Amino acid sequence: MKKYNIGVIPGDGTGPEVVRESVKVLEAVSKKHNFQVDLEYYDLGGDRYLKTGEVLTDSDIEKIKSRDAVLLGAIGHPDVAPGILEKGILLRLRFELDQYINLRPVILYEGVDTPLKDKGPEDIDFVVVRENTEGLYAGGGGFLKKGTPDEIAIQESINTRKGVERCIRFAFEYARKRNKGKKVTLCGKTNVLTFAFDLWERVFYEVAKEYPDIETDYCHVDATCMWMVKNPEFFDVIVTDNMFGDIITDLGAVIQGGMGIAAGGNINPEGVSMYEPIGGSAPKYTGKNVINPLAAIAAGQMMLEQLGEVKAAEDIENAIKKAVKNDIKDLGAGKMGYGTDEVGDLIVSYL
Repeated sequence: MKKYNIGVIPGDGTGPEVVRESVKVLEAVSKKHNFQVDLEYYDLGGDRYLKTGEVLTDSDIEKIKSRDAVLLGAIGHPDVAPGILEKGILLRLRFELDQYINLRPVILYEGVDTPLKDKGPEDIDFVVVRENTEGLYAGGGGFLKKGTPDEIAIQESINTRKGVERCIRFAFEYARKRNKGKKVTLCGKTNVLTFAFDLWERVFYEVAKEYPDIETDYCHVDATCMWMVKNPEFFDVIVTDNMFGDIITDLGAVIQGGMGIAAGGNINPEGVSMYEPIGGSAPKYTGKNVINPLAAIAAGQMMLEQLGEVKAAEDIENAIKKAVKNDIKDLGAGKMGYGTDEVGDLIVSYL
């Protein structure tokens, strides 16, 4: 029997609750498809930081590197200053594990409401491939004369040819594998960011020559946001840098029905990848059994697909589709008509 060693970071707030349901589904589908998930839990997050002062140690990283993949609940604690956990855990894991792709499916399922007028599941079905380890998030820059009237703050966007090319190549490969619109759209800002996106655009069209079966397109980031609202059916695979990808994927989550259904993967195709629900830790709902776990369950689905358990991943996705079509009429916390644990049970029943 094939075995996958999965690291689990339940995290903060409602993270442990949604992770519990995702694990419930993973264990059920693994029995159906005759493979095993061996889980190792890590107590990373705000509670550990407040108790010990530790955020993420070298020892933690070495243990996580030994896993086949990682399932993450949520990071963010109301008693910890913003940035400490996010930079110390999320960004450091992405950089240390070289998770250079952030993969975000934007799919509207039947039965889920979208705020877009006259748009349905046939219109909203695309993927954003976001560069995940460079750009403005790489940490380049600094302060001069901090705290004085003459203070200067510089934040640099760092883009390497290697980083740009491997992200773009992943997008083309994914479009070919996805085999739907067979189009890759570069989202950038070539008219203003004339250094970074000159590099992105040149590499984009150089790589495109190797994929004659894939249509190419370019769209400024502001226009991308407009078209995602007006005509989301224009898109198949969007590839973009770290900052623009962070912004447009949140817009994507809204048009697909909200954070309760949106999942993403931080992927190293040659190493250890980490999968998570897009929403935050939602501390005000902690322990109330009202938070929606579907995004965390979908994160587990994405993880299985990348690990090669495609049939098991399809089963989970089909179960989610049935649940939102037949049973769950509102994805909001406390509005589902089911408790968090009952949603997990519902998905298992559909398997």
